Amino acid sequence: MSLKKGVLTIFLSFTMLNCLAQYEIVSLWDGVVPNSQKSDEEEIITNTDSKRISLVQNPTLEVYLPTKRNATGQAVIVCPGGGYHYLTYDFEGTDIAKWFNSKGIAAFVLKYRLPNSKSIKISYEAPLQDAQRAIRIVRSQAEKWNVNPNKIGIIGFSAGGHLASTLGTQFNTPNHFKETAIDTISARPDFIALIYPVVTMKLDYTHKGSRTNLLGENPSEDLVKQFSNELQVTKNTPPTFIVHAEDDHSVPVENSLQLYKALKDNGVITEMHLYPYGGHGFGLALGQGRLEHWTDRLYEWLQSL
Repeated sequence: MSLKKGVLTIFLSFTMLNCLAQYEIVSLWDGVVPNSQKSDEEEIITNTDSKRISLVQNPTLEVYLPTKRNATGQAVIVCPGGGYHYLTYDFEGTDIAKWFNSKGIAAFVLKYRLPNSKSIKISYEAPLQDAQRAIRIVRSQAEKWNVNPNKIGIIGFSAGGHLASTLGTQFNTPNHFKETAIDTISARPDFIALIYPVVTMKLDYTHKGSRTNLLGENPSEDLVKQFSNELQVTKNTPPTFIVHAEDDHSVPVENSLQLYKALKDNGVITEMHLYPYGGHGFGLALGQGRLEHWTDRLYEWLQSL
């Protein structure tokens, strides 16, 4: 190898290391994952037009940080959708995190457990347990990641929106496992953003796939009520931002309308943007006309907080 090529190789290696150093993947749980059991399942990753992850075995946070010079101190946990069947990990996860970074906001993509996994004991408890742990980890490491511990929120898309709204309304849900010091940290998000979210588990407007995957084929009325988040709103629910398309045939806009009313009835700071067209699963909505600007509205709202 010539000296010139050797220097170039070393330079590229250091460049790659510096790029990789901007990101970090953190396991949510040390040792045995709570509410889990042994199974023969393995995590599955598929790549077509987007990266999908199913049968999550090791829930993680993927850390995306802006430069310190640009950092606002705000941070957000990103919950991809996928009907509680898989995670649309890049389109509604890492792409979103990179957008937040462009605004100086730290972002943490949550790879949460999915309730259709045989590795989970009580299926419907696992996603919320992972979301609670995620926000506690970010708060506990706020100084390390240059984050204000009082400016940590959560954003969710579709079924990820259901998880985000569950955390926002049920952040105090007690753990049924042996707690450690980190579990005493508040899991209440400081704000919530919900993009075409599943909200209700009632049959009138629910997304039936999400409901079945989370609660099973014939859930009890108590479970349906517990996970119908429009019924769980209180005055302590964090400020909430909502985006939905009125022509969404997968998750009816009534999910957002009912939640908006419940939030207003409880005096929660709320902003909602409805678009006549856009359907379901538009992500950043790049190249989709006015819909593309929902992120601008979100950024303005976050600044107002």
